[in-house]
Amino acid sequence: MKIVYLLFRCLARLISLLPFRVLYFVSGCLAFKLAYVFRYRRSVIDKNLLNSFPHLTAHERKRIRKQYYRHIADLVMEVIKTRGMKISSFHQRFRIVNIELMEKYLSQGKSVIIATGHLGNWEWFGVYMSTFPQYNPWAVVKPLSDKFFEQYLNSLRLKFADKGLIDFKKAFREMVKMKAEPSIYLIAGDQTPTKDEINYWMDFLNQDTAVFLGVEKIARSLGHVVLFMDLYRVKRGYYEATFKLITEKPGQTEEFEITRTHVQMLEQAIINRPYNWLWSHRRWKHSRS
Repeated sequence: MKIVYLLFRCLARLISLLPFRVLYFVSGCLAFKLAYVFRYRRSVIDKNLLNSFPHLTAHERKRIRKQYYRHIADLVMEVIKTRGMKISSFHQRFRIVNIELMEKYLSQGKSVIIATGHLGNWEWFGVYMSTFPQYNPWAVVKPLSDKFFEQYLNSLRLKFADKGLIDFKKAFREMVKMKAEPSIYLIAGDQTPTKDEINYWMDFLNQDTAVFLGVEKIARSLGHVVLFMDLYRVKRGYYEATFKLITEKPGQTEEFEITRTHVQMLEQAIINRPYNWLWSHRRWKHSRS
């Protein structure tokens, strides 16, 4: 495995030096191979799309699948490209439409949880936010099973910073330690809980879905403001993010209210731009007994 990893690092280094025009030509070739040669997780993608959008025709779902393969190929190439990018490039390619909403709460001495999903290029967004140390940004991440690739990915995430990652299993303890320091925490709340972590189910994309309660538990315990972030591609290599307020007083919300709200906002973001989410993920591998 280490030999495979070293070969990958050499190839990734070459890819990171490619001009964007060439990078996206390579991405187009990769998208074609993923869709028609390797048929990458075709059955998973088709099942997820069928269950999520039963009202669409087969042709409409096929079009979303085709767009998704282009999206995932661009995502892979863009993440690898991170190594060869400068801070100025990230600032040119990212725009937060209403960043003043987040800044308002930080200026009041409050910490902000940004709840989102695997939308757009979430990896690039984390790197982009790391270029603003005044926000004290942190990303809650789930460790990969392959430690070599986890080390590689974390080196990209921390390209412009020496801190900013929190293991999701240690998130609450670490955030308690930093409670007095206004910070932002990026949490992708659309991952699949393990069976022993399932405590709440709700309807999501037309399916009974187990959801994490982490965002809500942390916010209610620590009093952090919660925003939802819709992250989407404007054009190839350029992204925008829009924040929506979920609550500025989490202690006054009803049980499961924060969870329902951010999951419903994520659902609407996916419906608006179906290609923009991670359809190859086995999101619904658990069913309620």
